[in-house]
Amino acid sequence: MSRFLPAIVAALTIHTVSAEEPVTPPRDPAYELVWSDEFTRDGPPDEAKWRSEIGFARNQELQWYQAENSRCHGGFLVIEARQEKVGNPDYSEGSRDWRKGRKEAAYTSGSLITVGGNQWHFGRSEVRARFKALPGLWPAIWTTGLGRWPHAGEIDIMEFYQDKILANFVWAGKGGRDHWNTTSHPIEKFGKDTWDDRFHLWVTEWDEEKITIYLDGRLLNTLPMKTAINADGPAINPFLSPQRFRLNLAVGANGGDPSKTSFPQRYEIDYVRIYQRKTDR
Repeated sequence: MSRFLPAIVAALTIHTVSAEEPVTPPRDPAYELVWSDEFTRDGPPDEAKWRSEIGFARNQELQWYQAENSRCHGGFLVIEARQEKVGNPDYSEGSRDWRKGRKEAAYTSGSLITVGGNQWHFGRSEVRARFKALPGLWPAIWTTGLGRWPHAGEIDIMEFYQDKILANFVWAGKGGRDHWNTTSHPIEKFGKDTWDDRFHLWVTEWDEEKITIYLDGRLLNTLPMKTAINADGPAINPFLSPQRFRLNLAVGANGGDPSKTSFPQRYEIDYVRIYQRKTDR
């Protein structure tokens, strides 16, 4: 997926991945691991790879994002949503901007975005993660382009809310409005009774022809690349350009009412791995 500068590639620490590790769909032998985060070092996420969002971000969600809610522990990245009050330093009484009109947040959580040269274009990503399928929670694995939204594109590898798993692609429609190609899958398809206890594997494969998203080997969504042309501004395909990776756990908004869910709640990520063929770089 990435078009790294050679110096950036050389600076990355590549973790050894067992060739025997089962993955579905099977990985083409031509793919080579070019970047990963295995989250093996306890403490804050690696600042050379990730930055934390701070404050109210989007969608009028309930949580205040803060760095201390994202920690590496025991070989996992743990993003924790907490029910706790945090004052809003940008509060302005009567403001029509929802980010400034709220005096405080009732929840906190974490949101991470890759930084610097950690951006990808074509290849295969594998993310192994676990969360509880509970009301009010909105965990996500997603990517966004480097320009303005939605013109730079968005790939929602995973969203969960209200007992559904979603996989989406977003680009600019007419008048600059966001145009969505989305699929929604009841969590029952993936074993709702055992979902909370298991880690799950999201795989995305991306080339010049299509982008395909899988969960535990099941196809979630496929985007034919020729269909994703911005209808506002230059008629370009945003998915021909690099994207940054994002991991977050939102509360409320599309996630629904969290009042019947006990907190704290953990979103655990075992690893993020990026593979490419030599022709992708």
